[in-house]
Amino acid sequence: MYSAETTLVVPGPRTQSAASVPPSPAQWHRVLTLLADISLLIGTRAVWATAASHRPAVAAVISVCYASILACGVLTLVVRRERSLARVDLCVLVTGVTLALCAWIMLHRGSDEALLTTQAAREVAAGHPVYGQPWPWLFGHGVALTPTVTGGYDLTYGYPPLAPLLAVPLLWLGHGGTPATAVSTGALVAGTVVLWRMLPAPWRSAATMVCLGFGMLPSYGRLGYPAVVALALLVPVVVRWPRIGAGGRLRAAGLARAACLGAACAAQQLPWFLAPFLLAGIYAVRRGELGGRAAALVVLRFAGAAATVWLLINTYFAVSEPGTWLTGIALPLTQGAVLHGQGVVDISLYLTDGSDRLDWYSSASLLLLAGLLALFVLFVRRLGPAATVLPWCAFYLATRSQDGYYLLMTPLWLAAAVTAPASAFAGAWQPRPRSLSGPRRRPARIALTVLLLMPALGGAAVAATGTPPLRMRVVAVRHATAATVSRLTLQVTNTDGTALAPHFTLTMGQGMDPYWKVVRGPRSLPGHATARYELRPPSGRFTLPRPGARIRLRAFTASPQTLSSADVQQAVHRTG
Repeated sequence: MYSAETTLVVPGPRTQSAASVPPSPAQWHRVLTLLADISLLIGTRAVWATAASHRPAVAAVISVCYASILACGVLTLVVRRERSLARVDLCVLVTGVTLALCAWIMLHRGSDEALLTTQAAREVAAGHPVYGQPWPWLFGHGVALTPTVTGGYDLTYGYPPLAPLLAVPLLWLGHGGTPATAVSTGALVAGTVVLWRMLPAPWRSAATMVCLGFGMLPSYGRLGYPAVVALALLVPVVVRWPRIGAGGRLRAAGLARAACLGAACAAQQLPWFLAPFLLAGIYAVRRGELGGRAAALVVLRFAGAAATVWLLINTYFAVSEPGTWLTGIALPLTQGAVLHGQGVVDISLYLTDGSDRLDWYSSASLLLLAGLLALFVLFVRRLGPAATVLPWCAFYLATRSQDGYYLLMTPLWLAAAVTAPASAFAGAWQPRPRSLSGPRRRPARIALTVLLLMPALGGAAVAATGTPPLRMRVVAVRHATAATVSRLTLQVTNTDGTALAPHFTLTMGQGMDPYWKVVRGPRSLPGHATARYELRPPSGRFTLPRPGARIRLRAFTASPQTLSSADVQQAVHRTG
């Protein structure tokens, strides 16, 4: 019998101290990685199906990516160390990049923007002018056209020259828009990797999800949009952007960011709208740290470096074709393209029969941009984290308000959300008039916000409540067959006091179809006059949709910009 003093103690398993145990990943990190992994499944099956019948090797690679997605899903939920989950994040990124490249191999012909960019690259390589040169042979056969209110189409290159310059070395890839799609897809992959690397480790899978998941941005890369190149260049600018010029010095990193901003502005026009917000934010943060003079010097040096890079990229074109170059890079702002998008213009496009005040949409968009910039300066401590989102709000009131203007820059929203939080603006300088800092400051700030935004909202209301100036009625229809129309005769009355030159088209659903040719009728319809117009479809025949589908007859005029619409499905089918 053993006493207490002599009782043998069997040693238990040896354990590590709490300080030496590797930290376990946070649950939100696991969920974020899992969501990024799941997002890669969207759209992958369609690419695999195409590859299986045309390129089995690519289909095999995609099948391996499916295995990687499944494995990453399991590992995300079972690994116990942060370092292990970081490796899973890297695997998800590699899988996303592989899928993006596989999709490009299968779908690389591009859109109208890719064709224009590639043709511009060919002209650069041949030493020919780029801007102001129409290339009508690029369009048709399924390639989209951009109609304008003048009755024509935009057939020229209307972007800054960086994308064509980058496409020149890739012209050997083939005909069509392949070189441009290679540039934009490569830029997206590079931008994704840069964003992934610059974000804090737990947030890196969010970069994979936003840039390569959901099938959104990779599709724009395969379409050859120059905006994707601009996006990739803006990534290093936006990540931790409130730190630019800290201590009053730009250093090499700050100058590199300025160079990226200048190059982004030389790739596409969307960065032009973001730049004022970034510069205003940098000034406010630096002024709160250093004072007004030092902050102004930092912003001037940063803006000067960006402008220098922009000028260097544009120099050849500015010297060789100054007039057409300047007109060309401003073309998206001045071309007078017809209404299109998912913004307030839908009121005039789909909910009413048009408006005689379409110019007010453009004015409202500019007023909103100015109002948002003013609010950003006045309340930068509150609005600073939203600097990468605010500029795109202005497009919601524009005549071209398509969702691409929003989603193409969504990775910048993520970059700012993670690396430019509200705490980065806590000490930023804000102009404070006495009326905004007194005891009734909250009502004063609300009133000022309404005052700054009201002009834009009022302009949009003026445009949306306009009346269509032309009253149109179908009086005769000629059918080539029971399901096609070869001629359309209209009675058109100008209810306005100004002479108008209408351009007609028939549309089904969203978007605009090509203009119909006016076979008979006056080019300009005097005020309060009535005339008959005989129209012919652009291809000779217009195929009627099933009975009950909406067919809209639209008439655009350029000076002033107006839209008149009428539903004609019943008239067309009844007379047929």
